[in-house]
Parts: sequence; structure tokens; C-alpha cells
Amino acid sequence: MKSETKQILEKVKSGEMTVDEALLKIKTKPYEDIGFAKVDLHRKARQGAAEVIYGERKTPEQIISIADSMKRNGQNRILMTRLSPDKADKINAVHSLSYFEQAKLGIIGGFPEPDGIGKIAVVTGGTSDMPVAEEAAVTAQFLGSEVIRIYDAGVAGLHRLLSHKEDIMSASVIIAIAGMEGALASVVGGLADCPVIAVPTSVGYGASFGGLAALLSMLNSCASGVSVVNIDNGFGAGYLANMINHMEAKITNL
Repeated sequence: MKSETKQILEKVKSGEMTVDEALLKIKTKPYEDIGFAKVDLHRKARQGAAEVIYGERKTPEQIISIADSMKRNGQNRILMTRLSPDKADKINAVHSLSYFEQAKLGIIGGFPEPDGIGKIAVVTGGTSDMPVAEEAAVTAQFLGSEVIRIYDAGVAGLHRLLSHKEDIMSASVIIAIAGMEGALASVVGGLADCPVIAVPTSVGYGASFGGLAALLSMLNSCASGVSVVNIDNGFGAGYLANMINHMEAKITNL
């Protein structure tokens, strides 16, 4: 996953772009101030992925204006998170939008061809964890990773998980998503030789405390190689998993 700056320098090397053209491209203002927001135009050059629009508590008009700025400055693929159906409908009237209702994600520009070093396995404890899982899975796909979904495979019926041993053991990254007591992350971590990103969800009865019980269980996992993101943060898990899934490609391109 080459950075935009590296691509510019390679064009200079190959003669496709002059030094002055490259300098102008790199010096282009790092953000656009549209009054209520400062749209980060250099995010992709710095981090490898362009800015994502967080849709919650933004009006449809604000989201449309931010997307206008991004497209005006050459960002043709845009991801919008925590997007409600009514906002998606209003945005789609202006920008052609693919909406994933369960994940509450909107996408302009579609998915790229996967170019990661392997596959990301997204595993859930139960069906109720699927909205968070889909947020993670679609985010990773949008960023260029191939995703395997293994849903409703929690520890209450361990045979369900073990029937997917090959997918789990061949993945380059695993996202383990569970509420209740959050034991799934430790079980998956004990089976896999790759990084495991644990996502606690707010699924559970009263003593789960809105996902806090699962969060603490995952933080205290005895399995090595398990890291934890915040409660219900499927986006953060999908983003991080994609970064890990592209690390070898990044090293190769240095």
C-alpha cells in the first residue's frame, strides 16, 4: 500500500512527472477549511489511508459538504461511519452511495481489489455481535483487505469455532468480537499464530455493564498476542487489522 508521496516520487523517477510538478503536488495545502470543518487532505500521504467521515452527530448537509471537499481534491473513494439510514438517503441524492445498514457505513466509490498479504478473519461470539463485526469487515474491505466472516461461533458451543480451524489458523489477522463475558478473544488467541484484535461489544445482560465486563475480560486475556480496542469499535478494529495485513507490502516498498 504505497503512500501518495512515494507514488509521486516514483513518477518523477520514471519521467512521468517533472520535479516542479511533483513539488507543486506535495506542497498543495494540507487541509481545506470549509468553515465548520477542516478537511485533512494529506491523511493518505501520512497514514496510508485517506480521512474517514464520522457521521454520528453530523447533519447530512455537513457530511455532503465534507464529501464535496474530498472529491474536489481528488479523493474519489470515501468511507462514512456511524451513518443512519435517513442520512444515507439524503447523501445518496447528491453522491452515489452504497449503504450497509447493519454496519451503518456508507461508501462512495466502491471497494478496491484486495492487495494485503493475507486474509482477515472476523469472528463473532453471537449473531447479536454482527453489527459491530460488519463495521469491522466492511472497513477492512474498503481499505483493501480480503475478509473471511465466521459468525455465531462463541464459546457456549465451542465446536462451532473449531469447525473453522483452517480459516483461523491461515489468517494473517483475526478480529474477535464478543459481548457477555468476552471469552472468545482468549480462545481464538490460543488457536492462532497471528495478531488477534479483540472487540468487546455492549451485548449482554445487566452485569455486563454495557460491554465493560467483556472489555475487562479481554484486557486480562491470558492468551499472548491479543490486543483490545474500545467497546463496539468495529471501525477501529477493521482499520488496525488492515494496517497489519499490509505491513509486509509496506516493508517491501521501502
